[in-house]
Amino acid sequence: MLKEGSLRSVVTGAAGFLGSHLCERLIELGHTVIGLDCFTDYYSPELKKRNLKNLCRSSRFKFLGLDLTAADLSHVMRSIDYLFHLAAQPGVRGSWGRDFEKYVKNNILATQAVLEALKGTGVKKVIYASSSSIYGEATALPTPEETNPRPISPYGITKLAAENLCHIYRRDFGVPILMLRYFTVYGPRQRPDMAFFRFIDSALSGSTVVVYGDGNASRDFTYVADAVEATILAMEKAEPGEIFNVGSGEPITVNQAISILEEIVGKEISVRYEESRHGEVRDTHADINRARALLGFDPSKSLHEGLREQVRWQRCELEVDTGSDRIQALDAYEDSHPPRRIG
Repeated sequence: MLKEGSLRSVVTGAAGFLGSHLCERLIELGHTVIGLDCFTDYYSPELKKRNLKNLCRSSRFKFLGLDLTAADLSHVMRSIDYLFHLAAQPGVRGSWGRDFEKYVKNNILATQAVLEALKGTGVKKVIYASSSSIYGEATALPTPEETNPRPISPYGITKLAAENLCHIYRRDFGVPILMLRYFTVYGPRQRPDMAFFRFIDSALSGSTVVVYGDGNASRDFTYVADAVEATILAMEKAEPGEIFNVGSGEPITVNQAISILEEIVGKEISVRYEESRHGEVRDTHADINRARALLGFDPSKSLHEGLREQVRWQRCELEVDTGSDRIQALDAYEDSHPPRRIG
C-alpha cells in the first residue's frame, strides 16, 4: 500500500538503467512512485530485476509488470501528479531489419497508449525521454535544440515519431508534456550492450573489445546522476512544450575514453577496430545552454569520476560469472551505495 498525502509519480521503464535511478531519486524527494516495466528481452531481465532491489524496500514504491500497449492504463494514471515516460526499445544497431517491429511497438505504439491514458487526467506534467539520436549527423556541434532533426537510424526515427505524438497530444488534448533529449548516459547499472560496459568488461576479464570505426568518433557522455537531476529540474521548472538537451557539454573521443579507463583499472584494454555500423553518427555534442539558463542544470560529475563509479560497480558484477555468488556481489555493491533517503 502506497503512502497517502505525498506527490504521486509514475515512471515507465522503471526497472531500466535510468528509470531505476530516477525512481530512487523521486522517493528521496518524498514522492510515492508507481513503476511500470514489462521486462523485454533486449538484455537480461534478471539484471533489470536487480535494479529494483532498493526500490522494493520502500513503502512509497509500487511495481506493476505490464505491457504498455496491451494493458488498461486508466487506473494507473488516475490521480497522479507527474509521469516520466522512459520505457523504450533502446539501441541503434538492433533497430534494423525484422526487429524494427519491436521498436515501432515499444517506442511509438507504447507512447501513444500512454498519451491516450493521460487525456483528461489532470496530471501536472509529463516528461518524455527522447534521445540525441533524433539529430542524426547534426549540422551544428555543439547541437542546440532547434536543430532540424534528421535521424539516420530506425531507432532515431521511432524516437522522433514519439516526440511528434507528444506535440500533438499537448496541442489537441492539453497533455502537459515536455521532451528531454538525453545524450549517451553511463554509470552504475548501465546496459550490457553499451560501450563503457563493454570496455570495462574487457579490461576486467582480459578479453578483446570491438570498437566500430577508428575510435576517433566523439560522444557527449552524461553521468546517470546528472541525467536524473536534469529530469527532476525539468519536473520542477520546465513548461509543457519545451525541449531540452541533457548532456555534459564536453565530448570526448572513444579512444580517449578507453585511455581514461586503462588508467583507472591499471591495465591495457585489448581493442579490435571494425567497420562502422549503419546508423551510428560520427560525433555528438550537446548544447546545454538552454537547460543551464532555464532549469539551472549544471552537470557535476567529471568523466574520470563517473567512470570510477561505474568500474567500482562493474567489478562487483563481473568478479564472478553467474548464479547466487554473482547476485551476492551485486547486493554487496548496492548495500554499500544505497540511495540517500529511501524510505
